[in-house]
Amino acid sequence: MLKTKPGFSIRQVLDAYIIMGTGKEAYRPNCIMSLNESGAFLWNLISEGIEEKDLAPSLVNEYGVDSATAENDVSRFLQLLREKELINE
Repeated sequence: MLKTKPGFSIRQVLDAYIIMGTGKEAYRPNCIMSLNESGAFLWNLISEGIEEKDLAPSLVNEYGVDSATAENDVSRFLQLLREKELINE
């Protein structure tokens, strides 16, 4: 199950969403991340706890994209979160 790491929150700023560290995590270099609406949607699902296999179908249901696009987008998004060490698996 995927889950966001504690110490990170998401804030909406105009049309963008920003992930930032709070508390001691605020001092981690390279942990601020800007997301679009679908990225924020995925972040919120992960923050609640979700199986990786359920992310792409959720994106298809919410935004009506095709499965291949959703799977590719989820894969790239998770790669970024893993590189920045923002999720627990």
